[in-house]
Amino acid sequence: MGTRPVERVLSGLGARLPDLERLYVDLHRHPELSFRETRTAAKLAARLKSAGYEVHTGLAGTGVLGVLRNGDGPTVLLRADIDALPVEERTGLEYASTERAATEDGKEVPVMHACGHDMHATWLSGAAALLAEARSAWSGTLLAVFQPGEESGGGARAMVADGLFERGGTPDVVLGQHVTPGPAGWVLTRPGVLMAATDALRVTLHGRGGHGSRPETTVDPVVLAASVVLRLQTVVSRELAATESAVLTIGSVHAGTAHNVIPDEATLELNIRTFDTQVRSRVLAAIERIVRGEAQAAGAPKEPELTELASFPVTANDENANARLTAAFREHFPEGRVWDAPLVTGSEDFGELGTAAGVPSVFWLVGGLDERMVLDAMSAGRFETDVPSNHSSRFAPVLHPTLRTGVETLVAAALTWLVSPGIA
Repeated sequence: MGTRPVERVLSGLGARLPDLERLYVDLHRHPELSFRETRTAAKLAARLKSAGYEVHTGLAGTGVLGVLRNGDGPTVLLRADIDALPVEERTGLEYASTERAATEDGKEVPVMHACGHDMHATWLSGAAALLAEARSAWSGTLLAVFQPGEESGGGARAMVADGLFERGGTPDVVLGQHVTPGPAGWVLTRPGVLMAATDALRVTLHGRGGHGSRPETTVDPVVLAASVVLRLQTVVSRELAATESAVLTIGSVHAGTAHNVIPDEATLELNIRTFDTQVRSRVLAAIERIVRGEAQAAGAPKEPELTELASFPVTANDENANARLTAAFREHFPEGRVWDAPLVTGSEDFGELGTAAGVPSVFWLVGGLDERMVLDAMSAGRFETDVPSNHSSRFAPVLHPTLRTGVETLVAAALTWLVSPGIA
């Protein structure tokens, strides 16, 4: 035929872009929190079904799996996450979210797609439709996975436990991508470790409450919490070598209900980011040692409690698969569009899928913000202050060329493994 499989599959993308733009705007207007993505899942499942996929819904509650069996060949899994965040949108967009929802503890919060999962879902929906339309260009099995609960850290694991691979088959490779605050149209890949592991902990410190006028009769958990917060700052600065890396953030401190009452307990919530398993183990051990040591020094009546809130593994790309994929991207995109990705301190549960399947996985980044704005901010040394990042209330990918680029990367990635008829 004389046309490369990627070009044949993508030949219909231009005509599909208006529909994909409408889908993205709709998903952005109607975000849903982790494991509550019922409306989102229903819309995505319907689109897969209309494209001819065998569709499985309800995995891990709201996850969707589309299976397209198209002859002999490898099984390729493409994954997109679909949940939103409890953030109030301040983008000023005409289609900005005004949704509100109740959290698990019953608190009403604003909801926004502040991490770009609406873009991820739109990309995969578009790629899945194009690959279904051009089945003569490839052979194998395609698994389109729309995953809930990425923000909470349990969605990928929950889908596997709920029979993801039993329903679709074990993939030969797992592929995924994330929109990032880089220039729209850029694609960034990296062999090995790409994103950090995250551990989130709640620390409950027990004291003995009493009247604010008689602190000598109490064990003040507020003072204890202050000591713990300050001491924890020494973990990275004094227990890790200069060549090692970690981030330890105390993002939440709660204690007391009145100015003249010393409470019975205080709670801290910690977020830890690491790139190395040994560093991770040392940091977690240091946190526990410090918390228990400060509680003992304060004369706490009960041992402190350390509870895991979330855990994300390091996102590490298979080096051979990443090299193969990067070569495919460089062949498809013009020069200056494919770059080396930096280490990212954000985290993902994407790696759980490849680990569970025992197969290579590759995760890459796609720029989503106005190119001139990003490059100007970088040249002025103001990237961190002027460019909204994921999870910001101002984070909003530009529609074009972000939509097109993300569909192209997924199609090119899938066809790097799916067999071209007559070639395999």
